[in-house]
Amino acid sequence: MKRYFDMDRRQFLKVGATLSSGLVLGTHLLSVPRAQAGVLDQPDPSGLRANLFVALRLDGSVEITCHRSDMGQQIRTAIAQIVADEMEADWQQVHVIQAPGDAAYGDQNTDGSRSIRFNFERLRKLGASARAMLEQAAANRWQVEVATCKAQNHQVTHASGKQLSFAELAQEAVTLTPPKAEQLTLKPRSEWRYIRTGKASIDLPDIVQGQATFAADVRLPDTKVAVIARPPVVFGTIKSLDDKAARAIDGVIDIVRLPESKAPAGFYPKGGVAVIADNTWAANKARQALKIEWNDGDNAAYNSPAYKQSLLETVRQPAARVRAKGDARKALSGASLTHEAEYYVPHLAQAPMEPPCATARYAKGAVEVWAATQNPQADQSLVAELLELDKDKVTIHVTLLGGGFGRKSKPDFSAEAALLAKHIGGTVRVQWTREDDIQHSYYHAVSAQRLEAALTPEGKIDAFYHRTAFSPIASTFTAGETKPESFELDLGFTDSPIHTPNLLLERGEARAMTRIGWMRSVSNIFHAFAVQSFLNELAHKANQDPKDFLLKAIGPDRHIDFAAQGATYANYSSSQKEYPYDTARLRQVIEKVAEMADWGREMPKGRGLGIAAHRSFVTYVATVVEVEVSDSGKLDIIKTWVAIDAGAVVNTDTVVNQCEGGSIFGLSCALSKGITFNAGRAEQSNFHDYRVARMNESPLDFEVSIIDSDAPPAGVGEPPTPPFAPALCNAIYAACGKRIRELPIGDQLKS
Repeated sequence: MKRYFDMDRRQFLKVGATLSSGLVLGTHLLSVPRAQAGVLDQPDPSGLRANLFVALRLDGSVEITCHRSDMGQQIRTAIAQIVADEMEADWQQVHVIQAPGDAAYGDQNTDGSRSIRFNFERLRKLGASARAMLEQAAANRWQVEVATCKAQNHQVTHASGKQLSFAELAQEAVTLTPPKAEQLTLKPRSEWRYIRTGKASIDLPDIVQGQATFAADVRLPDTKVAVIARPPVVFGTIKSLDDKAARAIDGVIDIVRLPESKAPAGFYPKGGVAVIADNTWAANKARQALKIEWNDGDNAAYNSPAYKQSLLETVRQPAARVRAKGDARKALSGASLTHEAEYYVPHLAQAPMEPPCATARYAKGAVEVWAATQNPQADQSLVAELLELDKDKVTIHVTLLGGGFGRKSKPDFSAEAALLAKHIGGTVRVQWTREDDIQHSYYHAVSAQRLEAALTPEGKIDAFYHRTAFSPIASTFTAGETKPESFELDLGFTDSPIHTPNLLLERGEARAMTRIGWMRSVSNIFHAFAVQSFLNELAHKANQDPKDFLLKAIGPDRHIDFAAQGATYANYSSSQKEYPYDTARLRQVIEKVAEMADWGREMPKGRGLGIAAHRSFVTYVATVVEVEVSDSGKLDIIKTWVAIDAGAVVNTDTVVNQCEGGSIFGLSCALSKGITFNAGRAEQSNFHDYRVARMNESPLDFEVSIIDSDAPPAGVGEPPTPPFAPALCNAIYAACGKRIRELPIGDQLKS
């Protein structure tokens, strides 16, 4: 009999229910079947495919394929809403099928708040195509003109009143040639039934009942468990290894050296020593028993205080020009009223509640991977490269994700599982712990910024000078790269909306000494923090109301042409004609959120309101935060108001949820100690020293307003995050007169 066995979370709940007879929830879960390998709802083998995304089952129900990853943003629900609406399918007869990694679906990378933005019209047309085929099948059956037939609520009705259900039409409909795109007629907005409504997540019942499949829930026969001791310093290597004690632990199968990581890091595994065992307990105990001496390499010199100082020194000197208008330096030198400030934000980690996890099965020269991945095609490409396989020999199954925030679009963990599965010629689940995730992540860039402004006697901005320096994401893909690229500078820096005759934006250089990756909202986080905090400082310098000053700083309603000021601007990979930078929309959300918060009302002692606004992922968001700061420096967040203009939205409930969740993510960015390094090693390891916002630290109340807009769909998941921290810090100043220019807030209120 084995001393250890591999208990999953459902078994844990069952045991807890047995031991605690009063635990009603646990007792109820005893009847819930354990999730097996396989992802969510599965395709019906007898289903009849109308197109890549739509299939009709013989019972008349509809299968809609979701080609993006769901990490709580409810994209599976939203995609179903779009297709089912255009198809006129009954919501109760819709099944959502999760797509594997496959180039046939187009881009599957679920980041950048672009799933709806890039797919809205495409998905509508696919639904309309299936509807047209059903209407044509009915017309053929009745031998009438198709124009006299109309699909509605899962059936097709003729002008005479005759009706046929989707089930009756399915087999004939799928034999028809799909109409060409120009032949399709999309429903007018007035006839939308599901789009722009609130729909509960289609996965909610399974999640609540413990039946949903996340990566750690996947169970395949004969699965072995692996954990990995990774180099504590990026590009570190093994100097010596003593694994005798580890191999002696009951349940250990093998101990394997992984390939060394070299610059550039890319998405490759970090290297180290893997322990493969029968169960998680044995694997973790054996990892603890490993005796490893590391060669740390050049990055052992990484020390956060020294690096911070070097970044600050960088932004104090002229740097490479990104965008310019007029002569900001001259205007500053001749101004009688100027103001300057420096801002700093440390490394941050995505820290999803579910750490990375992947299961790989290798057999007969092919591999299957079940992973919590945001980008299954990247997993497929990397696994194929490392295992020297053709891509068609690699299948990536996407599970639900317990959060992602950008971390799970980097498939190093899937590659680890595939390498070890090939090593044993079987099935291996690689499980990261919380400590693994926080200490071996792709971190959000550390940044320093310096802003200078000249004000006219009337309090208008006559000159605006902004320098930024941060460890660039580009370093992950190009060894030794020190310069931030446009795709990072475009996020809250290049696209500054400040209306002034003299503007100068410059970027410094910074060497990356750890793996740098994108995180929710990316460099919008530190750019918005600096700009929106600085504008608040300028408002007080000019003795003006911060909301009124913010509107004046943005200036008249216009579409900003950044290229005219020498800037390269990608506009979040969206057409600037379709998605112009529209200051009228930015002004509208500011005015709306101020109205919601009753801006300008008299506040009691120790209370304050702060406001901030930002455009990111072609969406406009304004946030007001109300705080109370006690004499001892205790911070309470009373309420948060958010106004968002994301164009045409699909699921209004989800937009509200994302505004709340994105704001809480921004709060975590403000409260967290960040990730700091000493001798190249991350000093934080778990939630006790890498803070995420607790319930008692979060706003007591939230109010969200969605601006009704005729604009095309924009991003939702990331835009609410950037304005929260500056709105919070501006509220703190209003409450107690303390300026926060460096995150985390930490003990600054008590000093």
